[in-house]
Amino acid sequence: MVLRRFLIGSLGGAVALVAFGFVLFANAVTREPELQNVSADGIVVLTGGQTRISEAARLLEDGRGKRLLISGVNPKAGRPSLMRISGLGEDIFSCCVDLGYAALNTVGNAAETQRWAEAFGYDRLIVVTAAYHMPRSLAELARAMPNVELVPHPVAPEGIRRKVWWLDAAATRLLAAEYAKFLPAAARLVVARGMSPWQPTAVTASSSAVPKS
Repeated sequence: MVLRRFLIGSLGGAVALVAFGFVLFANAVTREPELQNVSADGIVVLTGGQTRISEAARLLEDGRGKRLLISGVNPKAGRPSLMRISGLGEDIFSCCVDLGYAALNTVGNAAETQRWAEAFGYDRLIVVTAAYHMPRSLAELARAMPNVELVPHPVAPEGIRRKVWWLDAAATRLLAAEYAKFLPAAARLVVARGMSPWQPTAVTASSSAVPKS
């Protein structure tokens, strides 16, 4: 009886802790970060929406990085369509934009970015992706590149940014699904850091821009 009560209490505590963590996660990824004009060696955008690419391209055009990697490009997406989405001219797109077709998921994005950063000798990157996808992206990227500083630049989807997430079923489902994916990614990062010599954090504490729609 005592053991049963203990197990039930432990399970209830774990559920409450996960639920509380979800609320913190959802509130964090739906609020607007502070505007900061930072620069880095390179810029990487994880595909998943046209606005991400156009925002990353804007950073490149503003001189915030030397090169831009578009990671996880659909094999069916041709160079002309990506250039049109980016809004960049032929000259800058040809000289400074790299297309990565290998990544199929966030883990693949991290591996693709690691190879790209190593090839160019970059140790500071601006990361552009959806705000709700940013925590998991940073966890996977930091695990793949423990010595590279990552500067998050979140892009907020219009549907989430203009709504109170807990009053919108679709937004809540999206955030809950992403939180469920973030937890194992964070656990893998903790394990990886625990098994390797101590290294300074690869993720900056602040965001680099106000999310764009």
